Amino acid sequence: MSDVIHLLPDSVANQIAAGEVIQRPASVVKELVENAIDAKADRIQVWIEDAGKSLIQVIDNGCGMSETDARLAFERHATSKIRQATDLFALTTMGFRGEALPSICAVAQVELRTRQRNDELGTMLRFEGSRLLEQEPVSCPVGANFQVRNLFFNIPARRRFLKSDTTELANIVQEFERVALANPAVQFELYSERTVMLKLERGNFRQRVASLFGAKLNEKLVPVEVDTDMVRISGLVGIPDSARKRNVRQFFLVNHRYMRHPYFAKAVMAAFDRLLPEGEQVPFFLNFEVDPARIDVNIHPSKAEIKFQDEPHIWQILLAAVRETLSAHNAMPSIDFNTTDRPDIPLFNPDGNPPLPTVTLSDHYSPFKATGDHTAPVKSSSHTTQPWEAPTRLSQAEPHTEFFTPEQVTLSPSPVSQESSTDYLQIQGRYIVTYVESGLLLIDQHRAHIRVLYDLFCKRLQQGDRLSQRLLFPCKVELSTLETLCLNSLSAKLNQMGFDISPADEANLFEVCAIPPEMSGLDIIELIHELLANWQSDENAQSVTAPIHQLALTLARRGAIPEGQYLTAQEMNTLMQQLFAGTQPNFTPDGQPIVAILSNENIASLF
Repeated sequence: MSDVIHLLPDSVANQIAAGEVIQRPASVVKELVENAIDAKADRIQVWIEDAGKSLIQVIDNGCGMSETDARLAFERHATSKIRQATDLFALTTMGFRGEALPSICAVAQVELRTRQRNDELGTMLRFEGSRLLEQEPVSCPVGANFQVRNLFFNIPARRRFLKSDTTELANIVQEFERVALANPAVQFELYSERTVMLKLERGNFRQRVASLFGAKLNEKLVPVEVDTDMVRISGLVGIPDSARKRNVRQFFLVNHRYMRHPYFAKAVMAAFDRLLPEGEQVPFFLNFEVDPARIDVNIHPSKAEIKFQDEPHIWQILLAAVRETLSAHNAMPSIDFNTTDRPDIPLFNPDGNPPLPTVTLSDHYSPFKATGDHTAPVKSSSHTTQPWEAPTRLSQAEPHTEFFTPEQVTLSPSPVSQESSTDYLQIQGRYIVTYVESGLLLIDQHRAHIRVLYDLFCKRLQQGDRLSQRLLFPCKVELSTLETLCLNSLSAKLNQMGFDISPADEANLFEVCAIPPEMSGLDIIELIHELLANWQSDENAQSVTAPIHQLALTLARRGAIPEGQYLTAQEMNTLMQQLFAGTQPNFTPDGQPIVAILSNENIASLF
């Protein structure tokens, strides 16, 4: 039998590696921008066309590369960051594996122009599918200029599975924000379709947070600072007033590298124990400075997962630091001992003799008389109960029991007219009960109203029946760049729904002038943020019906009758008629049951 094992060609091996490193256009942006940071650049420009599918261009003013280094950089495992295995435990750079450039080159058409400061001419290289097509000297500025065109041109299956342009651009913005947040001393610029999306000037960490996420969020952040032999933690954490249920800005940075760490996130939230409603979270932006030998970043190709050698101890340090910050900035509730305008409460005097209680009776009052003098003179009882006397026992009183025979029980017509009567009963302000042939039908009123509103909004979106209620005073809402991007993609649908949202004078600031009538009385700012957060988290954003479903479901949840609200007979009748007039009265749009039946057999078994 002949040998069957053989070495894969470099082009095939690079495509396999690219499947782990380059998953979407945002991955290309992340790798190239991190390389620019490692090259000591203090100005980085990112140009995007067609959400990164047609063009991703990253320009930096870093140290650049020589002709030999530029050619060698596109070989697998070629890197200037490490030389031996022990260097993995002393990493101070963003990249170190030498996989990014060959992986990008394997699935796209890449052109690099680079020059070092002391060289008169730079170098231009052009690759396509791991093949070097051209290399020649060119005139170019100091630094590097990467152009990545037609991503996944040789892997059609991967290109077809990319999401919509809005989703892919949102992922690019998200990766861009993470790198920019970790490097506030670097100037960043992001352009999409030759339009400025983000322009971040050099500054300190708080200024970078305010530039990325808005001045209003910055006003609700307090500084955190702790320095120990094990770790130095600095950054910002939100006060309880900044808490939200969705789309909360939470960032951990370790040695200027973004990371995900749910364990440390629990430490931050533990500091807010009993300060926040259930399900809400606060934003935070925290930097960790740790000895590189005590962490391991070589866990995942994305390098977003990091292992800490002193994880339990850092957890306790982080918890104590956040609690101390909240206490120092009066973010935690305190006991108020202010005695101004307090009521004059008499103190108990153990030496005094309190007056004995007296009972007064009216001899002229009779409950069986329709008219009578109920205000007759009242005389004091001849017997005054002494404190040491026990009350009369029930067993000492004459028992009185009254029985009714069937002949004595007569059913009189109800005083409520048949038109206004109802067959529905409300329990605990949450469930509506009615009788059907098979037993008792129980309906969750909150979920029933969600289904009714969802069907109403879907119909309004599909048919274009726009109903709107103008606001007396327009409401201003400040959005992040990512939220602004989502709002622009949903503006047409929101307009059909009944919203009137227009840009204000400042960037990322919008005015809400009208809302759907069903949303009256709600917090409009929180509603807009929730709408955009749900759209960003939608896994099926590329679907045609996704905007309709997400918008209708979010608005239905916000506008539905809350649990615990008592309804009138007419309101219950109207709700039930609207529910059972729909096509899906049994389940909410997200699959939760609305109705349940307690059968006659189950009722009989209870007795």
